Amino acid sequence: MLLPEKQDLIADLSQFVTAERQQKIESVLQQRTRHITVILEDIFQSNNVSACLRNCECFGVQDLHIIDKRNDFDLLREVSVGSEQWLTLYRYNQPKINNTQICLEKLKSQGYKIVATTPDPKAITIEQISVEDKLALMFGTELNGLSDDAFSQADYLVRIPMVGFSESFNISVSVALCLYEILSRLKNSKINWRLSEIERLEIQINWLRQSVRGSRLLEEKLSNQSSSHSI
Repeated sequence: MLLPEKQDLIADLSQFVTAERQQKIESVLQQRTRHITVILEDIFQSNNVSACLRNCECFGVQDLHIIDKRNDFDLLREVSVGSEQWLTLYRYNQPKINNTQICLEKLKSQGYKIVATTPDPKAITIEQISVEDKLALMFGTELNGLSDDAFSQADYLVRIPMVGFSESFNISVSVALCLYEILSRLKNSKINWRLSEIERLEIQINWLRQSVRGSRLLEEKLSNQSSSHSI
């Protein structure tokens, strides 16, 4: 869809949402980023995955990559509270292939540095990681952590400083702490972390579709009306 077509579609769909909803969509879009993304590898507890989705949405991270190896992703909507509809989710769950490798190679080809989280005291702390590059923050299970494949392909190993007896935070807490630290510094920098115009328009269309009941049928009707007027 060309840029003018996207703009026309947004104008059409915007007629069917309240001014408050439209203002909210535009306001949230201004704070969305793809400079940071999150990868969840084989998280088996549905409440943790769902809470991570909610964290990403609240902090303005648009993309979330979910790798299923031994465990299938299962969403708990009472925990995610609808956050999934405002995110772009990527699933890696094909049988008999290395889904971790596929995910990481894809992100590296897009210019991301892979940041593997670990409790290892020899790793650098999250405060020390540079925000100059696009970062893909990768989190594993609380019990076993990330896979060997994840560590072998990581550009950085980072940890969250802890001073208690426990070796790790809950996974959703870890995601929240890392995002808060990274995004706080990113948004106080001179780095252009916001979405491009095309990205904003594409996401705005998707969000309007989520907000308008029967949006697909409505689009077909508007398209037919437009075609008939052009004859």
